[in-house]
Amino acid sequence: MKLFVAGIPYDFDDTDLKEMFELYGEVVSAKVAIDRETRKSRGFGFLEMSVALEAKEAIDALNGARLRGGKELVVREAEEKPRDSGNSGGYRPRR
Repeated sequence: MKLFVAGIPYDFDDTDLKEMFELYGEVVSAKVAIDRETRKSRGFGFLEMSVALEAKEAIDALNGARLRGGKELVVREAEEKPRDSGNSGGYRPRR
């Protein structure tokens, strides 16, 4: 199950995010969103857990929890981004 996590401390990296959720089960992957210009965390990330029940337990336990700095975590199932069936990047072929 893929999860979205917001409100993580700005000094968190992929390993920190993974370790926080490994308390609830196997984490397949964890990725903190990084700002391209500053190379710092944007305060949110995504992870995937192999067992849906464990992921739901992690959501129940961590959603609303406060980490250092007092920010409240938002943890929920990630929404699938719809695939763009059109062109991407602004390119439009001539007709």
